Amino acid sequence: MIQQTNLGGSFTLPNTSIALNRLGYGAMQLAGPGVFGPPHDVDAAIAVLREAIALGVNHIDTSDFYGPHITNQIIRQALHPYPENLVIVTKVGARRPADKSWQPAFSRQELITAVHDNLQNLGLEALDIVNLRVGGTQAPSEGPIAEPLTTLVDLKRQGLIRHIGLSNITPRQFEEAQAMTEIVCVQNQYNLAHREDDALIDDLAQRGVAYVPFFPLGGFTPLQSSKLDAAASSLQATPMQVALAWLLQRAPNILLIPGTSSVEHLRENLKAADLQLPSQTVNDLNSIAVPNE
Repeated sequence: MIQQTNLGGSFTLPNTSIALNRLGYGAMQLAGPGVFGPPHDVDAAIAVLREAIALGVNHIDTSDFYGPHITNQIIRQALHPYPENLVIVTKVGARRPADKSWQPAFSRQELITAVHDNLQNLGLEALDIVNLRVGGTQAPSEGPIAEPLTTLVDLKRQGLIRHIGLSNITPRQFEEAQAMTEIVCVQNQYNLAHREDDALIDDLAQRGVAYVPFFPLGGFTPLQSSKLDAAASSLQATPMQVALAWLLQRAPNILLIPGTSSVEHLRENLKAADLQLPSQTVNDLNSIAVPNE
């Protein structure tokens, strides 16, 4: 059996004093169905956030386009005034119109408005980290990012943003961004099955840049794997715990943000930090990867 201890150790972001526990919390599921509108039970959402902090989480991932606005407002209601060591990471680069679609929002005014909306709804004077979300709905796509990134750099100079990260990007886009400003983290899709970023993760680890995978169990359609199920059974753990433990063992710069709207599932997810995978189990799990096309 596994018991929670230290949330996977900590990772210090490059050229900062920010030490994040490697197991954090992703707040996307606090909004309503389809990440739109309010949740069915606001009190339950508040309870999850407060339990995460009580269990040692000091890294919450969010965005003001979750809801929109709803998730950040719940975070503020639950946790403000915030603990001194809590780092809230948000994203800009998308908007949610009334039809509940996900639309790009990269113009200078859209990005400025998004940063100010995050500040207002979170109740902050400056945002710890803002990720520029680029690419498609799930997968990155090549293209220049200098124009929208320039807006975030300007807002950083104004003191509204402390640090900048990237989400849903390619290695080439990372290099373009790093030449313009320091990038402290990258957030892309990565898990047992989708390992297109293997080389990027290793490169970022050498540079001391954090890598934050989203969809750790395969996305909106959870990964179905007999090997994962077998590993979970042998370790008396859940498939999600095994998937998270594999990510923690994959590289020291990986930070996790599993999301849930359940206190019970939150506790289960955080226990993954104490699950050590034997080498044979790791080998079996590595074989789940879908070959790159």
